[in-house]
Amino acid sequence: MSLSAEMLASLKRLLKAQGLTYAQLARRMKVSEGTVKRIFSVEALSLKRLEQICEVLNIGLDDLAEESRQQREPLSELSVEQEEALLADPKQLLALYLAVNRWSEDEVVAKYKLTRTEWVRLLARLDRLGVLTLLPGNRVKLRVSRNFRWRPGGPVERLFRRRLIPEFFARGFEGENESLRLLTGMLAPASLTQLERHIAEFTREFAALLDHDAHLPADERVGISIVVGMRPWTIPLFDGLRR
Repeated sequence: MSLSAEMLASLKRLLKAQGLTYAQLARRMKVSEGTVKRIFSVEALSLKRLEQICEVLNIGLDDLAEESRQQREPLSELSVEQEEALLADPKQLLALYLAVNRWSEDEVVAKYKLTRTEWVRLLARLDRLGVLTLLPGNRVKLRVSRNFRWRPGGPVERLFRRRLIPEFFARGFEGENESLRLLTGMLAPASLTQLERHIAEFTREFAALLDHDAHLPADERVGISIVVGMRPWTIPLFDGLRR
């Protein structure tokens, strides 16, 4: 997609988000509705027209460029500041989890101790944080990719290492939808590279399954967590037997 087409696509999204029609935009720009339609249909976007539309939308060119970038490149990793903000309020972290998993407002207030006003306020804060866009009707458009990862060594990963991973492994894995495999062996570097590719493919498949099931009601889905880790390591029980 060309730069001009990307900007027009972003302008269309912003017009929709603000509830503006082409006719309303034309009146505010003091041009005919046909002129506006031609701008968006044949990509006849001059700098002057671009500035006029941005003025109507009350945004700067830098805001438009950022919106275009976000649409083109979903976040695959959050910043330290974003993660710290999420951890500062457990409700905020929960709201992101629910939004990523496409919970409806009705499902949220039925399952959690949140009012509709609190839910919308949390979504608005996530919007300001830059991880999603709050649209009219309290609909949500994610700015993070489905399989985004927590920052290596970042605030959330440190919490996982310190508290959540010990809790995850604190009991057995014999229940429904539970499984644990500890695999140990020796592989050549080429085989390790192949194994890393398989892990990456598994991550993509998990994300695809999340997308496939996202349309289902929340009570027809199971919240699942998978921990995948790989490193050179030998069983400590053998340490005393080495020469």
